[in-house]
Amino acid sequence: MRNQAAVTLFKRGENCWDIARANRAAVLVDGANYFSALRGALRSAQHSIFIVGWDIDSRVTLCGEEGEPDDGLPLQLGPFLTALVEKRPELTIYLLLWDYSVIYALEREPVPSLNLDWKTPRQIKVCLDDILPLGGSHHQKIVVIDDAVAFCGGIDLTIRRWDTSAHEPDDERRRDPGGESYAPFHDLQMCVDGDCAAKLGELVRARWHAAACHAVSAVPPEQRGDPWPDALKPDFSDTKIAIARTIPAIGDEPEVREIEALYIDMIGTAEQFIYIENQFLTSDSIASSLAQRLQQKPELEVLFVSPEDHPGWLEARSMKAGRIRFMQTFEDAGVSEQVRLTYPAVGPQDDETAVMVHAKLMIVDDRCLRLGSSNLNNRSMGMDTECDLAIAAEKEDGEGGDRIAAIRNRLLAEHLGTTESKVADTFAETGSLLATVDTLNSSERRLQQFRDSGKYDGPVVQTVSQLADPERPIEAKFYVGDMFGGQPPKAIFGKLTALFLMGGFLAALALAWRYTPLADFADPEQLKPWLADIAGNEWAMLIVPLLYIAGALVIFPVTVLIAATALLFEPLQAFGIACAGALSAAAVTYAIGALCGKQFLRDLMGQRINRVSRALAKQGVLSVMAIRLVPIAPFSIINLVAGVSHIGFIPYLLGTILGMVPGIIIFTALGNRLRQMIAAPSTEDIVILIGIIIVWIAMSVGLQAVIKSRRG
Repeated sequence: MRNQAAVTLFKRGENCWDIARANRAAVLVDGANYFSALRGALRSAQHSIFIVGWDIDSRVTLCGEEGEPDDGLPLQLGPFLTALVEKRPELTIYLLLWDYSVIYALEREPVPSLNLDWKTPRQIKVCLDDILPLGGSHHQKIVVIDDAVAFCGGIDLTIRRWDTSAHEPDDERRRDPGGESYAPFHDLQMCVDGDCAAKLGELVRARWHAAACHAVSAVPPEQRGDPWPDALKPDFSDTKIAIARTIPAIGDEPEVREIEALYIDMIGTAEQFIYIENQFLTSDSIASSLAQRLQQKPELEVLFVSPEDHPGWLEARSMKAGRIRFMQTFEDAGVSEQVRLTYPAVGPQDDETAVMVHAKLMIVDDRCLRLGSSNLNNRSMGMDTECDLAIAAEKEDGEGGDRIAAIRNRLLAEHLGTTESKVADTFAETGSLLATVDTLNSSERRLQQFRDSGKYDGPVVQTVSQLADPERPIEAKFYVGDMFGGQPPKAIFGKLTALFLMGGFLAALALAWRYTPLADFADPEQLKPWLADIAGNEWAMLIVPLLYIAGALVIFPVTVLIAATALLFEPLQAFGIACAGALSAAAVTYAIGALCGKQFLRDLMGQRINRVSRALAKQGVLSVMAIRLVPIAPFSIINLVAGVSHIGFIPYLLGTILGMVPGIIIFTALGNRLRQMIAAPSTEDIVILIGIIIVWIAMSVGLQAVIKSRRG
């Protein structure tokens, strides 16, 4: 009956995205163990590293409990990653972090793009992910190495996360980059390999593609190697792991609520106990599911391990108030005696230190274990992006059930200041999770029972809770954040100088054709004698478009060339030559922008340029058409910028045709007729004009629909 529970509990497309096999899986308890294992795995990377997080800080120290490692590589994350790519030129590192709200600005590294992107080699690519609905956050914490080993859980690679499982109140190693000490910190991460790691690789590549508009290929199986950390002993072998996600509705894509469904389904299987470690307890759907199951199973117990308090004005009036409401659900259902809310405390009771709980874990009857990034709050059910991993085993499955029990015993032993064997023996004697805690609580380490005080239903609390912990995306202006700024370091100043010089040169060249003596040459009448000989040449159809290209390279006004063409050729011929010339010039300058400008601007601005680029690309034909009709910059500059953007070449050309053809027609064919229409408009003329406009707009919208259909 091996892994039978994975078959019955996990349902693809309902409570999980996929079920993938891992040859090895290990639960890493607390930051010191995670950072040490991660460092070992990163050192073995050959091809690609993806780091996805709510936050990534270049100053975080990658070391274990033993202190600074002797591998000859820098201690801090930023220099460490730089050293890796310098040693392995074929290695590319992708850093994807949430483009966060101003609410969290003081908690995070100032201007992350400056320290993670500008100060690192080109092989390290950084994207600040901002594609979620307003107010949502990217909350996944995933690292994937060569699609062979992956880490997923609750620990971001950021500051104030490192701690040992001893959680010593006065550990001098627990200091942030500013030298400030912080409270003991408890968290969890899982390490997996095999198909499960490859599947997580697929997930992070999809996120990178969506945020950076840049596809990254998977590492072929034959090139993946084995970056599993040498010192990490697996807790599970040859096991199936379910991957569950939360993704809010984005554009035309529907929301994904696998996280919530899996919580509810796991709760529905509980018989004896549910052990939960979680930072936040506010989800109404989870509270209701727990209360209902507790009513159905009077012998069922639930033990919560959470932070004692939620610091800060916002969390105190949203998450803490939500926890009061969450726990009130059990009072109202008459099952509060079966539930206990605790926080880990170290030190004597008269001078205790509360341990910050950031973990996101649930164990049900030692038959199913899940951990990941999801809190038991409303946001994690439908607002933020989340990723959890789950392992199930039937009681008859000796290895699976025993290994889950061993992890539970390890966690309780840490919180209670005792040994895993003592926890196992006491639980076997009492048959009760709550009784085990009561028996083993000590004077130095304990799970302290508590009850929140205060109100959760005042108008201010309700308003703040709706904004801070919504079930689905909302419009909340104070969530808007965009950490882009700061002064670049001296080494990067050359990039800024190059950008300004390039922009200044192009602008000066464009203005020169209008406000300097060159303006005399930029006159169709002045060009007419010079081009007269060309008009009679049998190669005119080829030569004139080449002149358009040459003119585009020096920012010569394209309208002047079109007008001159209209003066030299018969209307139909002029129309064909002008269209060919304008399109040729547009194609060449687009190609120059695509080949030369894209990497430069990304080096300068990071992946932020993709925000504008994505917006233009979504309506490529219509966007280009609109810019051609109402030009916001000279013809050549628009072409160069389009090449840098993600507008495809075909939509770009179609938009150029639709945007420029009306003007070319006016210049080359309707000049005399247009003057007559303006001087003495007739009903027939007006109807013709309206008809042309309607047909033209319909063609534009139709072509854009075709482009979208083919892209889909």
